[in-house]
Amino acid sequence: MLELTASYIDSLAPNAAAVKNGRGLVQKNKFVKLNISEEGNLLFGECSGSGKSNYVCSVDFVTPDNPVSRCSCPSRQFPCKHALGLMYAYADGTAFEKASVPEDVASKREKAEKREETKAKKASEDAPAKPKKVNKAALKKKIGQQLEALDELEKIVLSLVRGGLGTTNARTVKDLNDHAKRLGGSYLTGAENELRRLALLLEQGDREQGYTYAAEQLTLLNAFIKKGRAYLQAKQEDPELAPDAESTIEEWLGRAWQLSELKEAGRVTENAELLQLAFYSYRDEARKEFVDTGFWLELGRERVHRTVQYRPFKAAKHMKEEDSFFSVAKIAELYRYPGGMNARVRFEGMLPREAAEADYESVRSAASASIAEAVKAVKNQLKDPLADRSPVVLLKASRIARTEAGAFALVDESGAALELGDIYRLPQPTTPLLPLVDPSLLDDCAVLAMFEHRMDTGQLVAQPLTLIQGDRIMRLLY
Repeated sequence: MLELTASYIDSLAPNAAAVKNGRGLVQKNKFVKLNISEEGNLLFGECSGSGKSNYVCSVDFVTPDNPVSRCSCPSRQFPCKHALGLMYAYADGTAFEKASVPEDVASKREKAEKREETKAKKASEDAPAKPKKVNKAALKKKIGQQLEALDELEKIVLSLVRGGLGTTNARTVKDLNDHAKRLGGSYLTGAENELRRLALLLEQGDREQGYTYAAEQLTLLNAFIKKGRAYLQAKQEDPELAPDAESTIEEWLGRAWQLSELKEAGRVTENAELLQLAFYSYRDEARKEFVDTGFWLELGRERVHRTVQYRPFKAAKHMKEEDSFFSVAKIAELYRYPGGMNARVRFEGMLPREAAEADYESVRSAASASIAEAVKAVKNQLKDPLADRSPVVLLKASRIARTEAGAFALVDESGAALELGDIYRLPQPTTPLLPLVDPSLLDDCAVLAMFEHRMDTGQLVAQPLTLIQGDRIMRLLY
C-alpha cells in the first residue's frame, strides 16, 4: 500500500507557496476526479482551474523513492500545485476510486523501462572501467598554485599576529577580502571562505566578541596552512596518492566529492533509516550563501549526521529550500562525507514512513547517559583544529534545572551538570524558550545540543536544539 505523509509531500514541494496552494486545492474541493491504479502505485485525477478544461495530473510511484509528477497545467514547477494537491488528498484519507492506468502514462512508463533496459545492457556490455589516469602535468601545476597561495596566506596570518588585532582597520578588512578572492582562484575554496569569515569578524561592532573569535579563526587558518602544505607536498611527490577520505583536508583544498568516490572509499550505508531531530536555515555571509542544515539520527546505529544544502544568494530563488521533516526517511544508499562526529550525509531519493514507538525508543537509547563521556568526545574532536567547531550530541537528562546564578543546566543520572547557553555559531537563541516549555518535558528527557568552546572563558557551553521525551519532540530551533 502506498504510504504518504504530509511531511514527505512538503519535502517534495519546490517552495512554501506550492505547499500552501496544493493544500488549498484540497480544502476547496477543486478535484473533480481522484483515481488510483489497481497496483496502488499511481495517483491520477482531474482538477478544476481557471481554464475551460480541467487539468489532468498524476503522480507515478512505479519507482517508489523517485516519484514522477505530470500535469497538463502550464506551470514549470515540478511537482506543480495540482500534483501536490493530489498527494495531500491521498494523505488526508480522501477516497480514491480504482481505475486502469491511463494510456499516456502507460506509454511513458514503457518508454522509461526501455531506456533503463538499454542503459543496463550497455553497462553490462561495456568493458570494466579503467582506473582514472592522473594528468600529472596538470596536477603539478595545480599543486604549485595552491602551495604559492598557502605561502601568501601564511604571510597575512603572521602579519596579523605580529601587528595585533587591535591595529586592524577598514583597509585590513578590504585586503583580506581581496586575498580571499585570490585563494578561490588558486583552488583553495575552504580557505577562501574562512579568510572572508575572519574579515567579517574584524569589522563587527562588538570588538571584544569579534576579536575573541578572530583569534580562533587565525588559529584555524594557521593549522590549515601547516596541514595543507604537508598534504600537498606529499601529493606532489606521489601523484597517485589516494585522496584522504577520513579528514576534511580535501574539502579545504577545494575538492567536491563525487558520490562514486565516496562509495569507492567505503563511505556508504545501504538501507538506512533517518529521523530528523533538528533543522534550521541561516545566511552565511562569508560563503555568500543560504545554508539549510538538518541533524538526523541514524536509527539502529546511534549516529547523529547532518545534511547541508548551500544556496548561493544570486541563485537562491531558483533553488528549492529544504525544510523540517517529521517522518522517518527510508534510504537505499546513504553517503557519508569525511568528517568527525556529525559527518555530512547525502542521499538521492527516499521513502517516508510514520515514526513508531520503537523509533523514539532508539532516540532514547542513542542518547549519552554520561555528561563526562559526551564532553570527552567533544573535546577529542576539538583537538583537531580543522574539525567542525560546533559538534552536536544527543544527551540523556535526568532533569533540566535552574542554577543558583539563574542559568539553565542539564543534569545527568550521576548528578553531573552541564551549563546550557546560547552559542555564537547558531543563528538564534533557544535557552530563553526553556521557561515556556511544558515543565514535564524537562524531566527524564533526551536533549540534542550543540557545543562550543569559548576561548575567552575556557568554558564548554551547550545550546539545546531539541527536547525528546517518549513520542514528544519539541524543536527549539527552526
